[in-house]
Amino acid sequence: MDRRGNEDLRNIYDHYNLVAGLPVAEKMIADIIESAFPLTTQPGIGQREPLLNAHRLEYRYLISGNYKLIYRFDKTSVYIALVFDCRQNPVKMQVK
Repeated sequence: MDRRGNEDLRNIYDHYNLVAGLPVAEKMIADIIESAFPLTTQPGIGQREPLLNAHRLEYRYLISGNYKLIYRFDKTSVYIALVFDCRQNPVKMQVK
């Protein structure tokens, strides 16, 4: 997972821990991480992210609840670049 993806997960965890408690925060993060497991064997399963088409790299996404896991892959690895809350304005979706 890219540094930004890790930061996003930490922020999600902190938010849910604060507003809903530890069990909810842990389940939320576990669900997001579990939703990424299919990428280990089928990295091309996600759809292309249309809001990032202008980027030089090809980004795809998977949905986990209210979150989009924005990722890219190469021959040997999958990189989660962003965990984006779909309830936000899509203009905020940026990767480096």
